[in-house]
Order: sequence, then C-alpha cells, then structure tokens
Amino acid sequence: QVQLVESGGGLVQAGGSLRLSCAASASIFDFNVMGWYRQAPGKQRELVATIINSGRTNTADPVKGRFTISRDNAKNTMYLQMNSLKPEDTAVYYCNADSFTGPYLNTYWGQGTQVTVSS
Repeated sequence: QVQLVESGGGLVQAGGSLRLSCAASASIFDFNVMGWYRQAPGKQRELVATIINSGRTNTADPVKGRFTISRDNAKNTMYLQMNSLKPEDTAVYYCNADSFTGPYLNTYWGQGTQVTVSS
C-alpha cells in the first residue's frame, strides 16, 4: 500500500512563506498525476495544484502566481512552495497521487498538514 506523508505546515503571518513536502513510499514515476488539495473549516476540499509525469503543472486561480508545485523524482517527493500567504489560505493541505492500472484508477491521499495564516 502506497503511503503519502505531508510535512511543512504550521503557523505563519500574512505575507509569509511555507514549503510543504509530500514524501511517497513508492516511486513517484508510478503516479500519472500528483497534486495538492486543501480544505478549510466548513468548506469542501478544493484543488490547489497538480503536476503530471511530463512536469506540466496546473495551478488554481486563487493561488496562481503565489504557489508553485514541483517534484523531485530522485527523492520521491512533491513540494508546494507557498509565498505571499493570505489568511484565506488557512486550511488542511492534502497530498494526492493517482495512477492507472489498465482501466482502474488508484488514488492515494496523505493525512494532511495544517496551514494557518494569521492576519
């Protein structure tokens, strides 16, 4: 069973930066897509950013220009660099990885890491 472990969350003032890490227990070459999602209290989980095997990235509009997703294949780790943080970025951030085995989708989630941005 693949495990994803997030780290790097914490409390930061508005305008500050954090870098989240997602370490996988398997080679991330096996994943077609990896991404970061977040869920604020009382809200639905939402997509933050994704990265596919080719390295192409997609970033949600609320964080575009402030957050950058990347991956280090040698370390089996994905990152989310978060700059110019705002109080509305406060949420639990989850790492996600998807792979396809024939027609079947395998999806994995980390346990989440809390990010709190104070005003």
